[in-house]
Amino acid sequence: MTANPVLITGAAQRVGLHLVHRFLEQGRPVIMTYRQHRKQIDQLTAQGVRCIQADFATDDGIAALVSALSGQPLGAIIHNASSWDLEADIHDAARHFDAMMQVHAKAPYLLNRHLAGQIEDGGSIIHITDYTVEKGSDRHIAYVASKAALSSLTLSFAKLLGPRVRVNSIAPSLIIFNEDDDAQYKAKTLAKSVMGIEPGCDEIWLAVHYLLNSRYVTGRTLHVDGGRHIR
Repeated sequence: MTANPVLITGAAQRVGLHLVHRFLEQGRPVIMTYRQHRKQIDQLTAQGVRCIQADFATDDGIAALVSALSGQPLGAIIHNASSWDLEADIHDAARHFDAMMQVHAKAPYLLNRHLAGQIEDGGSIIHITDYTVEKGSDRHIAYVASKAALSSLTLSFAKLLGPRVRVNSIAPSLIIFNEDDDAQYKAKTLAKSVMGIEPGCDEIWLAVHYLLNSRYVTGRTLHVDGGRHIR
């Protein structure tokens, strides 16, 4: 990997934040986006991370990020920004569906189209999708549909940008629990996979590290699901 920065969207918490720290440990410059300011943003800025507020809920928010990055060479883009709600909690289904597509499909599509020319030769784009793309979900219908669209974008952009830029997906299932998840929920979730563990964010880092350093893999999805698809 070269010294050109990695752009990570939605990196103020959880997996995205872990990736930022891992790149910093390697001495790799990072540009990250965040939707809402958190105390971590000030800490990361002090460490030399370029932190850009970006709201992908609107086309103007996406365009503002493109403008902020105009002329900035990039080593890779990792599309990690995400949002989801239970279908049972949705009161405006049409607006919810559009919102999911906006964040998970339209934003990566537009960012790829506008920023691909700034990615170095041999660089990468990585889409973070979801294991449920393979099986669907009656609890997160719009969310999964939007992640499936993102998975399709992986194939199309791999064709469009190859061989100069490789484009791949990572499709995780459980990586880390939320702080408010109770013991019953945790046990039920762990039982869904063959491995039966909470693997931690480093599993995604290992997948990212592999895809960034590969010279040959493109248009593929790396499943990080603990065998959940065969349970």
